[in-house]
Amino acid sequence: MSSVTPSITLPARCDRAAAEALLPEMIAALGSGPLRIDARECQHIGQAMLQLLVSARQTGEGAVIEPSQTLRDVAQLTGLGEELFSGIHA
Repeated sequence: MSSVTPSITLPARCDRAAAEALLPEMIAALGSGPLRIDARECQHIGQAMLQLLVSARQTGEGAVIEPSQTLRDVAQLTGLGEELFSGIHA
């Protein structure tokens, strides 16, 4: 049986409500190998979602984030660029 990399797609608006809605799905997926997070459609990223993404990167086998330019810009502005994207080999 082949293992499937768990994957989550983030919505365009990644505010607190989105983070709360995605938290159970992320927790469930984090035990199944490295999590792939598709954030290419993110246009608004709030603090709660940034915290959730940092946590996903640091938990279990971690997470690989495919960011939108907006997410890259916000991560750089908040000093989280290295934390969220270092060592990513997409």
